[in-house]
Amino acid sequence: MSEINVTPFVDVMLVLLIVFMVSAPLMTVGVPIELPETAAEALPSSDEEPLTVTLTADGQVMIQTTEVSRDELIQRLTAIAGERESNQIFLRADGAIPYEQVMQVMGALNRGGFRDIGLVTDAGGPDLAGGSE
Repeated sequence: MSEINVTPFVDVMLVLLIVFMVSAPLMTVGVPIELPETAAEALPSSDEEPLTVTLTADGQVMIQTTEVSRDELIQRLTAIAGERESNQIFLRADGAIPYEQVMQVMGALNRGGFRDIGLVTDAGGPDLAGGSE
């Protein structure tokens, strides 16, 4: 028989596809918060994993999944940013957090030299016309 048997190859590829489909959602930051919903477009992604600062509903501040005090936030971010190519930071804040606290953290990030701050929200929120997408 001179034909190539591709069945084992297809089986392996399907298994790899399932593994990647299951593991891809787990690669996002694992701090559970209720993000506000907006009609904004997603930011373009880069090759490097984004540096994420999270404000939880109970007032904790986290870099990626590590809790830090508000006093240490800028020092830790500066140390981490020195090893990274991109200076972009994503700020995730629970919808129950008062606006003032979010702006205080953004102001501290700005004062610390981080000017490229992206606010993370869930898609599908209301647009300016009052509808939802």
